[in-house]
Amino acid sequence: MASTVLCSIVSAEQEIFSGQVEMVIATGAIGELGIMPGHTPLLTGVKPGPVRLILEGGEEEIFYASGGFLEVQPTAITLLADTALRADDVDEAAAVAAQQKAEQELGDQRADLDFARVSSDLQEQAAMLRTVRKLRERKG
Repeated sequence: MASTVLCSIVSAEQEIFSGQVEMVIATGAIGELGIMPGHTPLLTGVKPGPVRLILEGGEEEIFYASGGFLEVQPTAITLLADTALRADDVDEAAAVAAQQKAEQELGDQRADLDFARVSSDLQEQAAMLRTVRKLRERKG
């Protein structure tokens, strides 16, 4: 069995990553997934949050995905996301500010509040912050 597989992370704007990996770790629709070379073909939704790649040689890279789909084929793993960023590129201060703003809007309980939008914003910011924390754990 091969020790690596080609992995691509693609956002709506661009390809964020393409390279050989030993493992992909992401949160799928029904829980945490660890995908290694030789994994059974799979198509699943991905929840917003960190996506960890164990690169050839054991180095780890962390990305943020806003959700999307993970496709596993015998020769490739592809993550398609609306938004995908390297964890190093996530602006923690902006994510905290956006999360606080969304929490404040939810607390206001105005009649014209778009609850679904605010709730979605809150979940996305929380997922970004989880990604930053994963990166900090790795570096720590």
